[in-house]
Amino acid sequence: MDNTQERKKILFISSEMRPFLDGDTPLAEIARYLPQKIQEKDNEVRILVPRFGVINERRNRLHEVVRLSGMNITIDDNDNPLTIKVASIPNTKMQVYFLDNEDFFHRKFIYNDENEDFFADNDERTIFFCKGALETVKKLGWYPDIIHCQGWMTSLIPLYLKTIYKDEPVFSNSKVIYSVYQNDFKEDLGEDFTRKAGLNYIDDEELVPFANGDCTSMHMGGIMHADAVVRCHDINEELENRLSSFEKPILNHSNEGIADNYLNFYNSLFAETEQ
Repeated sequence: MDNTQERKKILFISSEMRPFLDGDTPLAEIARYLPQKIQEKDNEVRILVPRFGVINERRNRLHEVVRLSGMNITIDDNDNPLTIKVASIPNTKMQVYFLDNEDFFHRKFIYNDENEDFFADNDERTIFFCKGALETVKKLGWYPDIIHCQGWMTSLIPLYLKTIYKDEPVFSNSKVIYSVYQNDFKEDLGEDFTRKAGLNYIDDEELVPFANGDCTSMHMGGIMHADAVVRCHDINEELENRLSSFEKPILNHSNEGIADNYLNFYNSLFAETEQ
């Protein structure tokens, strides 16, 4: 059998996902159905999302995974405890892992407070989620072939995989894909964002795309460090122009034939490597 067509281990990391969050954003919708379609094609799928406070633990039957919990994620010399919870999606065989922290996620809102103000610590929430996701995979001891990041809150993951996690055995053969969506916020993550995101290990030049801390910059950073990119729906003109300047494989999202389109795209990345 051609190695590119073998059963693959695919990790989806998404900032939003139905049915755990209300609303019908393209991100939450794609994050719900794409993994299921991929799994139904006889691939092994894992999903990681933030455990936002609006997610009802009782209704969704979340429970803690004790063997994965207990880690600390250090940001700006502060240790932030990471708790891992898990739930199954009804009528599927898929499990979803939730990354939880009382200070960052136990709120009644997702990105903005009751006055629609952007949370001042969205920078640290993002760093916590991205680093926590990779630490969770390490602790699982699960070697993903594909790491598919969806949403601006995952945009540091391609950077981390190419820098501080580049020598980790669990990621040694992983290809990282970043899905670009419409801009989701008009604010920025603050002037200290790149310093904090560097975690005292990453060279400043690697962080340049993220410098402005706005949504376009987050997407640019994700695109720059990913192996391949998915264009989901309409993206802004600046991103469109910059995207065309990168010599990276690009897939245009379509709901039609979704599983085959994505699997062929994933497989093409390994075919290029073997040439």
